[in-house]
Amino acid sequence: MNHEHLYIVTYDISDPKRWRRVFNVMRGFGAWLQYSVFQCRLSMQRQAELIALLDGIIHHDQDHVLLVDLGAADRVTPRVVSLGKDFQPVTREPIIV
Repeated sequence: MNHEHLYIVTYDISDPKRWRRVFNVMRGFGAWLQYSVFQCRLSMQRQAELIALLDGIIHHDQDHVLLVDLGAADRVTPRVVSLGKDFQPVTREPIIV
């Protein structure tokens, strides 16, 4: 069993070039929800990979990244109020390496 958790990842990056690098990394890990917000299904290994990549990009005294663990992806049902576009929890998809 993969034991993935569902995460909301949000970030505030002060430099546009670093913001773009973080955005590109995040596209490889989850579904883009809004300007600086992603929804991700991550195993412990993928979460560690993501944190290591982001840690190498951001400036710790200027930028901020939050990973909010919503719980086990197969058992959690996010309660979301969505105005405008529909919100769909990210589904498990094959990872191509």
